Amino acid sequence: MARQFDVVVEKDSDGFFVATVPAIPGCHTQARSLDKLMSRIREAIELCLEVQGTLPENLDFVGVQRVTVDA
Repeated sequence: MARQFDVVVEKDSDGFFVATVPAIPGCHTQARSLDKLMSRIREAIELCLEVQGTLPENLDFVGVQRVTVDA
């Protein structure tokens, strides 16, 4: 059964791309290129689902907001 997951992609201060799957807590990876990142996040999703044993709830992507706070 094919499932789709939203993936958040960011770039860190060292130039690595970082991918996170909000629907699967703890599911993330990094790579130097976007192509490699997409390959790695697919593998990470498959491994996380295998370990969890159950499928996560379907979430509808709404958007991304940037919030500024004094820290």
